[in-house]
Amino acid sequence: MIAALELRQVSAWYGNAQILYDASFAIDSGEVVALIGRNGAGKTSLLRTAMGLMQRTAGAVLLNGADVSGLPPFRRAQRGLGYVAEDRRIFSGLTVAENLRIAARQSERGFTERVLLELFPNLAGMLQRPGSAMSGGEQQMLAVARTLAANPTVVLLDEPSEGIAPMVVAKMREAVLAMKLRGVATLMSEQNLTFVAAVADRAILIEQGKVVGYATRDELAAPSDAVRRVLALGATRQREAAPTIS
Repeated sequence: MIAALELRQVSAWYGNAQILYDASFAIDSGEVVALIGRNGAGKTSLLRTAMGLMQRTAGAVLLNGADVSGLPPFRRAQRGLGYVAEDRRIFSGLTVAENLRIAARQSERGFTERVLLELFPNLAGMLQRPGSAMSGGEQQMLAVARTLAANPTVVLLDEPSEGIAPMVVAKMREAVLAMKLRGVATLMSEQNLTFVAAVADRAILIEQGKVVGYATRDELAAPSDAVRRVLALGATRQREAAPTIS
């Protein structure tokens, strides 16, 4: 079976500083995989590399079996790769409706505007509101909804639950599960282990820019020694502090 997303010996640099070292893994359609590691471990850089946003890289990125390593980000997006950055990057001068419609693309996966507004009902009452007038949580919902409006086959999510209210975290969980149901592959960087254990099938452990191990869903729900190590023994505190998702 051809993987939805595959990285082969991927490395990346900021200037002369190497920040990713020979990362290799594959994600299947409908699979949710979390990147686990401390701040600065290279999680965001890995997502940016997969999206084509890093200027200097090595190795290969394959999307549904096709090598997209030489393509710019917009070409990768056209081929079905979606990206939700940690800073959201919505079009702040456009309304909610315009943000959704500018990205819309029909597909059998069926993320129509109606479906997206059912998934994020808060957005339904603010379709004419400009992005600049939205709260952080509302912007996060819009950023995810806009990405899904393009009906991607693979979505890269950077810290989807960070800094938002528990209600919005619950909506992020529903969105990830809706993607899974429709066969979308999801690779997300996330440090909230409660959130990860609720949605991820497995995790990739990253330390100092290197893939150092893997974790099953059970090892996320009751953090294994390997998970605790890459989070600098922060796993227990994360679980205690994380918002409750009902």
